[in-house]
Amino acid sequence: MTLFTAGQATKELPAKDEPAASRHRLGFWTVAAAFTLTMAFSTVPTPLYPLYQHVNGFGTFMLTIVFAVYALGVLVSLFLAGHLSDWFGRRRLLLPSIALSIASGVVFALGTSVPALIAGRLLSGLSVGLLTATATAYLDDLHRRARPGTSGTRANVVATAANLGGLGLGTLMSGLLVEHSSGSLRTPYLVFLVLLGLGVVAVLVAPETVDRPGPRPRYRPQRTSVPAHARREFFGAAMAALIAFAVFGLFTSLAPVVLKSLHVASPAVAGLATFLVFGSAATAQILLARRPARTQLLLGLSLLAAGLVMLTAAIWLSAATMFLAGGAVSGAAAGTVFKGSASTTMALAEPQRRGETLTGLFLAAYLGLSVPVLGLGLAVQLAPVRDAVLVFTVVLLAAAAVVARRLVRAVPES
Repeated sequence: MTLFTAGQATKELPAKDEPAASRHRLGFWTVAAAFTLTMAFSTVPTPLYPLYQHVNGFGTFMLTIVFAVYALGVLVSLFLAGHLSDWFGRRRLLLPSIALSIASGVVFALGTSVPALIAGRLLSGLSVGLLTATATAYLDDLHRRARPGTSGTRANVVATAANLGGLGLGTLMSGLLVEHSSGSLRTPYLVFLVLLGLGVVAVLVAPETVDRPGPRPRYRPQRTSVPAHARREFFGAAMAALIAFAVFGLFTSLAPVVLKSLHVASPAVAGLATFLVFGSAATAQILLARRPARTQLLLGLSLLAAGLVMLTAAIWLSAATMFLAGGAVSGAAAGTVFKGSASTTMALAEPQRRGETLTGLFLAAYLGLSVPVLGLGLAVQLAPVRDAVLVFTVVLLAAAAVVARRLVRAVPES
């Protein structure tokens, strides 16, 4: 779920060049398909975690460590290479990103041990960190060349659907595949290796949109920059992003564990739970894309409180259906909160340093994806699941209340 702007060193499409516009239109959709498939692959392990626990005999805390390795891979890749497509080209960076996912799939298909899990998740995280900024910028480039003079709304909507929709689709497909293949852990990865191979072909169809600058800029990691006058508002937006991603982290790491406490052991249901979260997040972002940041934040924080209460009540009442419904509400809320945070950050950033400011936002987001879930994973080792989730919910609600007071007042109406 990354909202980066396209780079400036992009090729211009000559006016009335219909053959070139057609190639860019086709490329737009093939890149969107590759983006979706690669994001989907990143969540394939989610509904399979209980099976890995059964095979290896490890506890919930080790499970959250495996998940945290993925978030670490995303952060490292974002900082070291997320901006390089502006220099080397979109397609030239997108292909290595998919290759990293293919390497991850091979690792998962060949082994089920803890080291294989850690290595596979790290490779997948590196892939996603490289993919999200590159693919989002690539879609924007291709859209503007296919439809000169139009706004970038279509590209933004498609990128959101590919990103969040892909995350949900991966868990759903994985859960269904493993449930209908006699519990084989390798089947989902073998299927996705074929799909990722098709993704490589899809990217090769798309035209490159970036000319390499000459001389090539000196390499540096992605910087983080926040204007001094906007730091108070930025830290509020960053805290909101952290809270939103903590909700996503709950479902992408521990949803199967929580469902097991509700006496639901089906990988397909675990995949469905995460699919509902990301599907509702994508839908909410698309529907509210034109709303002011203040509206997004107010609505998102309110929905988040309702969704977290529903989730906690479902666990205490052992109501699996309510848990799924709470996941859908929480997903829509988290997606809306993050969209409002990103819109606020974009408005605060200096135009020439927008990517650097957004990097700070994503740092907070991926800390939210990993650190609170690590704490929850440890708590589940020491206390019943329902007690651990109750504490998790109380902490997030308290943090959301602080953010609401600090940030919403400072964000203008439009």
